[in-house]
Amino acid sequence: MSASLKTSMPGNRDAFAAYLCDEAALDVLRPVVIELGWQPEKCNKGGLRNAVQSLSVSASPNILMVDLSESGDPLNDINALAEVCEPGTVVIACGQVNDVRLYRDLLASGIHDYLLKPLSASMLRDSLNNAQAVFAAPRLSDEEMAKRHISTAIIGTRGGVGASTLATSIAWNFSTERKLSTALLDLDVHFGTGALALDLEPGRGLTDAIDNPSRIDGLFIERAMIRANDNLAILSAEAPINQPLMTDGSAFMQLQDEFRHAFEMTVVDMPRNMMINFPHLLNEVNVAVLTTEMSLASARDSIRILSWLKTNAPHAVPIIVANKVQPGVAEISKADFEASIERKIDIVIPFDQKAAANAAKLGKTFVEANGGSKAAAAMKQLAARIVGIGGDGAEEGEASAAKKSLLGGIDLKGLMPKKKDKAVFAEAAE
Repeated sequence: MSASLKTSMPGNRDAFAAYLCDEAALDVLRPVVIELGWQPEKCNKGGLRNAVQSLSVSASPNILMVDLSESGDPLNDINALAEVCEPGTVVIACGQVNDVRLYRDLLASGIHDYLLKPLSASMLRDSLNNAQAVFAAPRLSDEEMAKRHISTAIIGTRGGVGASTLATSIAWNFSTERKLSTALLDLDVHFGTGALALDLEPGRGLTDAIDNPSRIDGLFIERAMIRANDNLAILSAEAPINQPLMTDGSAFMQLQDEFRHAFEMTVVDMPRNMMINFPHLLNEVNVAVLTTEMSLASARDSIRILSWLKTNAPHAVPIIVANKVQPGVAEISKADFEASIERKIDIVIPFDQKAAANAAKLGKTFVEANGGSKAAAAMKQLAARIVGIGGDGAEEGEASAAKKSLLGGIDLKGLMPKKKDKAVFAEAAE
């Protein structure tokens, strides 16, 4: 239902329709509707369930207003409405429950606005004008959105190196500081912490997608994803640990394909085992962020994963991030680590346990909770590097030269290269 996730469908659709429970509300609404040039007879008596029944046999309007006053389970009824609403419909709900949590849940489900009864003419006028602007706003075509899209996989060399912390922080940075519509896909189906880090319930969206990949489309994405903010939606899970993952990976591929058309950025928190079991998941990934620690085991696995990426995802630009770095405490020095993997570390993030604990207590991403810390500054630098590689500006120095050799001057939000020879790889590693 949200215009941000769907494209409008042309056709013989009414500009507006409303389904309100009481005559008093209808009496306030009709003059405003006439003022806006719409048909007052489209203001119907009856609440949300009446709307569901009517729209199941007729085209949904551009803007739809529904009354939740007689709904015992508003969120469940809204989901039923989503099943019959055509893509692009902007939905305004009204009701008598003054509850901030309900308001947030309704917005997260795709509702454009929620108005508290009794309704006033000025309230309705403002909300309907805003809905009209949202519906009329120009939208990128699927092809244009896919071209602009940047997909980033965050891969940890070992458990506990902080790949998930990076994934949530980078996604948050894209969505808030850069105002880019962003999807966060947490592929640790049983033990993922993506939703937890954002203080959200993961929902059943990801497990439903795995169980029913044929259902995955734009409407499914909108209903299944949990909204963290206006520009960030997450798909995560806490699948029962007595149920093994039974999938051929097709669901994950379809999800990523839908993300390319619905969002500007995708961040995939990709456990090592998922990368190994489903190598095709990196077919459309533009940037592979390899998160490591300064240990012998991580050095060994960095070598192995870099080699794997060069063979299985040569189009993905690798970025090496050393996380939780404590000078004088690491098993091996930065120089020795770089010598062993035969390339430079791109980003060094210092260890900051106090900041990590603070983020956990606040239920926020590391970057959001600790914006002024050195570790957060390094994460923001990583976000800038990803946007630069994918996208919308040049980096300085050698990184800029490497990017020019990779992208050859094409639109920085355009398609990524499909091949990268050894010489270019070596240049990008400097």
